[in-house]
Amino acid sequence: MNQEFISKQTIAGKEITLKTGVMAKQANGSVLLECGNNVLLATATMSKEPKVGIDFFPLTVEISEKMYAAGKIPGGFFKREARPSTDSTLLARLIDRPLRPSFPKGLFNDVQIVITTLSYDESIPYDKLAIIAASAAVSVSDIPFNGPVGAATVGYIDNQLVVNPTVEELEKSNLEIIVAGTKEAILMVESESNELSEETILEAIILAHDSIKESIALQENLASQCAKEKRSIPSPDPQYEEIKAEVTSFLGNEIEENLTGGNKEAISDFLSDLEKRTLEKFINPESENEGLVKAAFAEVKKKQIRNTIIQKKVRPDGRKTDEIRPIDCRVNLLPSVHGSALFTRGETQSLGVTTLGTGVDEQTIDGLADSRKSTYFFHYNFPPFSVGEVGALRTGRRELGHGALAERALKNVIPSDEAFPYTIRIVSEILESNGSSSMASVCSGSLSLMSAGVPIKAAVAGIAMGLLLDENDYTILSDIQGLEDHYGDMDFKVAGTRKGITALQLDIKVAGLSKEILEKALAQAKDGRFHILDIMDQTISVPSTELSPNAPKIHNMSINPEKVGIVIGPGGKMIRKIEEESGATVVISDGNSGQVNISAKNQEKLDKAIKMILGLTKEPEVGEVFESKVVKIVTFGAFVEYLPGKEGLVHVSKLSNKRIENVEDVLKAGDSLEVKVLSIDDQNRVSLAPTTPIEV
Repeated sequence: MNQEFISKQTIAGKEITLKTGVMAKQANGSVLLECGNNVLLATATMSKEPKVGIDFFPLTVEISEKMYAAGKIPGGFFKREARPSTDSTLLARLIDRPLRPSFPKGLFNDVQIVITTLSYDESIPYDKLAIIAASAAVSVSDIPFNGPVGAATVGYIDNQLVVNPTVEELEKSNLEIIVAGTKEAILMVESESNELSEETILEAIILAHDSIKESIALQENLASQCAKEKRSIPSPDPQYEEIKAEVTSFLGNEIEENLTGGNKEAISDFLSDLEKRTLEKFINPESENEGLVKAAFAEVKKKQIRNTIIQKKVRPDGRKTDEIRPIDCRVNLLPSVHGSALFTRGETQSLGVTTLGTGVDEQTIDGLADSRKSTYFFHYNFPPFSVGEVGALRTGRRELGHGALAERALKNVIPSDEAFPYTIRIVSEILESNGSSSMASVCSGSLSLMSAGVPIKAAVAGIAMGLLLDENDYTILSDIQGLEDHYGDMDFKVAGTRKGITALQLDIKVAGLSKEILEKALAQAKDGRFHILDIMDQTISVPSTELSPNAPKIHNMSINPEKVGIVIGPGGKMIRKIEEESGATVVISDGNSGQVNISAKNQEKLDKAIKMILGLTKEPEVGEVFESKVVKIVTFGAFVEYLPGKEGLVHVSKLSNKRIENVEDVLKAGDSLEVKVLSIDDQNRVSLAPTTPIEV
């Protein structure tokens, strides 16, 4: 009989239950998390032996969304779950970020964490629950772990911070921030906000940490009942410390003396040459110490680079700690696109391109929740040539994650569909990279939106902050480059307007981020953001007043809902006729309220479609004048089409001031005739007369 272990706790008004001992028992650790109708199965497995010849922790996190969890059958021919959705890929990244630094140094075994959605509750967001479940699965396993890690979400509704809001509450919130960490420190922050102040964001993070401690207590309670003894990590080779001391002596002050003042390529060449000389000096094929020498050089190099920055307060490229790299902004570079901008900051360069589309270009997002339409999306591309390398062009987790961050940063300045009825796609092409390409994408995206004439609320800039911590001191760095990111302890990306923050992403590699450091980092980031906005404003400070001539022309109009059927026509006959004759695209966006979206390549085609729809839906009034076309000749007069699909009679007696014996003597089908409405009877039959009598 399987023994089940259970831990329950109510956190922010919602009961969370963790169970283990029944499902997936062959995994190193498995936990079932229940909250509302959400049921997540988290499993953690580890390879028997460590990987040889690597210097990184091989962790993979996967989200397995099962459509049956939401009572849905997958679309497509094969009717089974296919590749992970963008949302599930982003969630996997979200889980990885706080868990990765929580594993002990020196663990080189493959570790895989899989979160399977068994039941889905559309009212309760499950991203924070997935982090808790993943951490709990590792905590009850024999996998070495410095956790548990907890998570919490905070919203800002009616000027109040709300912990773990529902999906419905988040729709009304000006903030959605998810925070993960240990009892002692914050490890990860991901947020989207509507121009909120640094003080409000900091308050939300501190509030989230209180809730994090509760979710950690929940995991500790479960682990205390059933946790397995953790596997040991192999001890370092006894020769390692001796080799490290020799390498340290050999390098001397060379890194300190040569690190500053160069560009990315020069510093990279210096460090590569230094490594080559070190390996040649110390590698002994007979003692098979190559791996130890490489590891020792990497550790000493990292320590000396960090110490140089911390002690001298001077960075590899010679900048001060709060100094931003040189910035160059250009707009309207590409003649055929709707909006373009080139943003260059140091050796990082992003080409931002905005494309305006119509209703048919909306993105359909399908997943466990109900399908939804999106009229704004951001895509990020990172080709290998941007870092001077050869490689495959691909869209991986990095591209999706950076694109999602930039998308959130600009989301709250994008105009509403009612104010600007276009589908908006922004693409960032990274042409050069040496740190913070996602924040460069925010800047180029903002500039390209204004270049395209999108009436955004305000310009948005992004900056990446870094941190170096030692026992006695810390150094905060503005606008970090690749080397500082690689060897630093924090990657802190902040985007916003002059009014406030629109997006924030924080990852900590070590414990020890205090409220004081976070507060200073936010203040320094604000100064940097304003500096960048000042330079961006010199290029373009307000959106262009005119759209590109290449952009589609769009018009939204409201008609009487009772007339929607007339516009569509039997089997769609009338709407097809409008599109064929005008060259425009007509979409009934909401038949219940009579909302019609019309788009065309030029104003002439748009106007023609608008006129035809108005003609179909307009009620004529006595005395109105129309340009009509004769459609049928009868003995007593002529029937004319005075509005698209609407006909009236011009009686023979009204055609001329003189008597006409035969109507066909003065009119034939296809003739144009300006007419005036004489009367409309109870059966809505319209009587017309020429505005100028026909000469006989």
